[in-house]
Amino acid sequence: MEQFLIDNADRYKWLVQVFKSKPTSAKAGTGSGGSANPDFLVSARIRPLLPDEIAQGFPEGVYSRGETNIVDLHELKKPVKGGLPSLTSFSYPVDRVFGPDATTKQIYDDIIQPLIPWAWGGGVSTMFAYGQTGSGKTFTVSGLEEYMAETLMGGGLDGERKLYMTIIELAGQSAFDLLNSRKHISILEDSYGNTQLAGALEHHITTKSSCLELIKVAASLRRTAPTLKNDSSSRSHAICRIRIENPSIPSAEDGLLYLIDLAGSEAARDKTTHDAARMKEAKEINTSLSVLKDCIRGRALVDLDDLASGSGSTKKAYVPFRHCTLTKTLKHVFDPAPTAGMRRSCKTVVVACVNPCLADTNASKNTLRYAEMLRVVVPAKKTPAYEPSVPTTWNNEQLREWITKSSGTPPISAPLLAPTESGAQLLRLPIPQFIARCLETPGGGVSPEQAQAFQSKFWQLHIDSSRSRATSATADKDKSEAKLTRMERLDSSADVESPPDAKDVPFKERIRPGMVVSYRAVGKAGALGPKQMGVVLSRAGAVGERVRDVYGVQVNPRDGDNQEEGRGERYLCSMVIPAILPGAYDVSLWRQVVVGVEEMEAEVILEWDMATRYHYLTV
Repeated sequence: MEQFLIDNADRYKWLVQVFKSKPTSAKAGTGSGGSANPDFLVSARIRPLLPDEIAQGFPEGVYSRGETNIVDLHELKKPVKGGLPSLTSFSYPVDRVFGPDATTKQIYDDIIQPLIPWAWGGGVSTMFAYGQTGSGKTFTVSGLEEYMAETLMGGGLDGERKLYMTIIELAGQSAFDLLNSRKHISILEDSYGNTQLAGALEHHITTKSSCLELIKVAASLRRTAPTLKNDSSSRSHAICRIRIENPSIPSAEDGLLYLIDLAGSEAARDKTTHDAARMKEAKEINTSLSVLKDCIRGRALVDLDDLASGSGSTKKAYVPFRHCTLTKTLKHVFDPAPTAGMRRSCKTVVVACVNPCLADTNASKNTLRYAEMLRVVVPAKKTPAYEPSVPTTWNNEQLREWITKSSGTPPISAPLLAPTESGAQLLRLPIPQFIARCLETPGGGVSPEQAQAFQSKFWQLHIDSSRSRATSATADKDKSEAKLTRMERLDSSADVESPPDAKDVPFKERIRPGMVVSYRAVGKAGALGPKQMGVVLSRAGAVGERVRDVYGVQVNPRDGDNQEEGRGERYLCSMVIPAILPGAYDVSLWRQVVVGVEEMEAEVILEWDMATRYHYLTV
């Protein structure tokens, strides 16, 4: 067959020129039409012909169509009963096409660089590189990793972060730590449903050089094997994970950045000399790639259904992330079931690397078909009618109006929180980035507790509206405060007896049992400790002589003097501590502390959630 292609190269080139004059004759792919999904992008990179391919006389079989995002693939068919060879053409639409002249830097700037600030802000960013062995996949990933390290360590991103790198290898059902001499590790699920890389080391990275050195070490230990197309073909999946910790918001989940170099797929002619072990290896690779395709597309469909329609439909796409080790490792990327009512905000980019040689069009066709099936387009829909209780129907102006009215005192700056986003887009914003924008409000009056409470309120409104629309029932949260019963109002720490103008009275003048306050703890040396929260129980002078606080100190001394060294009135409070779920709190009734009025900073409103049995901040 290869000799047939070489002998008819001139006729093939002439047929391609004829096609280019009328490209509509190609067989169109099934993914055409619609607009690109901004959170999920599928691209194709067509590498140049290699010197040995040119020397043999093979022409190109894959082309990018002008300025469009369509890839054309041509096959030369042998005549059945004499005659001349004919051309069969296929067209595959993707979101971005990078031709042979495109550099890795251009690819990075166009589609990879936007992933960095998303993960920096607390989201999950993932890049997959896929393609036939010998298509330039590992070359592309290596270049992208270098530019990624330069962006992360260049100082151009806002705020301080701590970065930790882990690089593992998945070969069949086995996993290895490439930064710990290929030590075998286990992919396990803990009691909270989170996937853990048991035994894998995390390395704290502080400079670009240290980051690149770790990547170089991992690459040298990666499993490779010779094939007919590549003397050092990657026979395993390599996962580089960078965990981004935000010290300023300890309660928020860490941002995650994944760069994944998938094992190279092989054409049938590449497997002719394989033994039984290599055939089993190829089968495992193809199986994992098939499951990965179903998971990527399924998760994209779930996000599109939730945030584009906001209907809360009970019919969801199936995401089989437990079917192979690769997707189980990336469970939090694919799992459509929310944790504590909330999914991680994810952005995903797929780079399909394509070999343009005419002799490899069958393998290139499979790569492009795979990329086409991953692509999920956003259907053209009418703008939903505005509903005050449904955030997914709000445009930017309506969203800003709601933020100003509902964000508490002082109000959070709506232009800073949502400069351009609609309600549906703001729901996708990672929690740490949401909180950081709130804290940028001029004046410095917005506390981290208020920002976190407002984010919880916004998300809860979305959950309640989705449930309401799905069941065609009226949500209890839509009832006005006047219609709530006294028992319903007691699910919050807000004072049910206070007059409407109570918010204008300083909270220190209306302290009562059950009020939740934030305060700065004073240590033995008088230094201010970290900010904490407590529930007021009573005045310190009202308790018996045997009562001691969590530190073992007598709360009400025998002499009855509660004005120690000039300190004002003191109150006995139960400590409020973070719970297991993100953003949730427990009231530790038996851990009691004494807090002076001068140490109190603000009143905090906690709301009890019967479903999770935790307290949550609200505004």
